[in-house]
Amino acid sequence: MKKNLLCLAVLAAATANVAMANDFDDRWYLSGSAGINVQDNARQTSNSGEIGLGIGRFFAPEWSIDAGVYSTNPNFENAQNLNFSQWGGSLDLRRHFREDGKNWWPYLKAGIGIQRSEEEFNAFPNTNSPGQRKDNNLAADFGAGIQATYDYVDMRLEAGLRTSLDDQSRVARLEDRFTDGYVKASILIPLGAKAEAATVPAPAPAPAPVASCESQDDDGDGVNNCVDKCPGSQAGQAIGPDGCAVPLTIDLKGVNFDFDQATLRPDAMTILGEAIDILKKYPQLKVEVAGHTDSVGTDAYNQGLSERRAKTVYDYLTSNGIDAARLNGPTGYGESRPLDTNDSADGRAKNRRTELNVQN
Repeated sequence: MKKNLLCLAVLAAATANVAMANDFDDRWYLSGSAGINVQDNARQTSNSGEIGLGIGRFFAPEWSIDAGVYSTNPNFENAQNLNFSQWGGSLDLRRHFREDGKNWWPYLKAGIGIQRSEEEFNAFPNTNSPGQRKDNNLAADFGAGIQATYDYVDMRLEAGLRTSLDDQSRVARLEDRFTDGYVKASILIPLGAKAEAATVPAPAPAPAPVASCESQDDDGDGVNNCVDKCPGSQAGQAIGPDGCAVPLTIDLKGVNFDFDQATLRPDAMTILGEAIDILKKYPQLKVEVAGHTDSVGTDAYNQGLSERRAKTVYDYLTSNGIDAARLNGPTGYGESRPLDTNDSADGRAKNRRTELNVQN
C-alpha cells in the first residue's frame, strides 16, 4: 500500500453520569452511519464520503453483532471523466469494554464480508473505451471505537481499516488487495420497548423455630407447659410441681390462746407482726382468718369461741394496715380441725390457735 494508512484516532463521545444496570439491553436496533472513506493510494482515487445502514443487537453485556451495507463513490485523481464506485456488506462482531457507572465505553471490532468494485478504465485504442469491470471480492474489516448510550438512542464513533482481496483491478494491475481506511459516526435506534429488568424474588423467610413445650411457660408460674396441668394459674398463687395451686397457710404458730380465752397474749402480737410484714411484702395475697379450739366443751360453745378468736386476729390485722378486702372471714372452725391430739395438755394448747390460709 503506497499511501500512508489512516491512524486510528478515536475521539471521545459525549458522556453523562448515568449508571449502567447489571443487565443489558438486548433489543434489535437499526443503525445509520456517515463518515470519510480514505482510499488506498494504489487506485489513484480521491477520498470520499461513505454512508451505511445496518441492524444488530447485543447478545451479552460485552458482545454485539451487526450486519450492514455501505457505499462510497470516489473519483479518479487523474481521470475525472471515469467513474469508480464500491459498496459492500459485512458481518461485524464487537467486544465492548463496559464499566459500571459510565454510559460510554470503548470497543474493538472485527468483520468479514463482500465488497463490490465497479470500475471504469481507459481502454484506448479500443472503440468501446472506457471499459468497465465489476467484481465481488472477500473483504476483512478491523476497527475500534467508542459507544455511548442515552435514553432513546446509542452513538458510535469508529475508525478502522477494510481490506478487499481484489486482484482484477484494471487501474492498478500489479495489486492483489486494497486497504481503505475510514472514520464514521453511527446512530443506533432500538426497536420496540425496553424489557423491564428481571427482579429477583426475595428469599422466603426461614420458618420460625418451633419452641418445645419444655421451654415455654404461658402462665408464668415457673412450671413448663409440658407438665403444667393447670395452665391458667393466677399471679400470686402458691404453685405445686404440677402447675396447680396448692393451699398455703401463713404459719401463726405461737398465736395460741389461754384456755377459754379470745384475747391476744403479748407473745402472740410479736408473731402477728411478722405475719403483717409478709402480707405487706406480698400485696397480692388474700387470706382467710380462721380460728380453732380444742375439744374441751360443747361443740356449740367451741364454735363460738373459735369465731371470737378469729375476730380478734382479724381486728388486729386491719388495725395494723392490712386492707379488709384482702381478708376472708373471720371464720371459726371450732374443734373440727385439730393439729394434734386433744388427749394431752400440749396437744390441746396447739389446737387453740388461729391461721391465715392463703386463698390465691
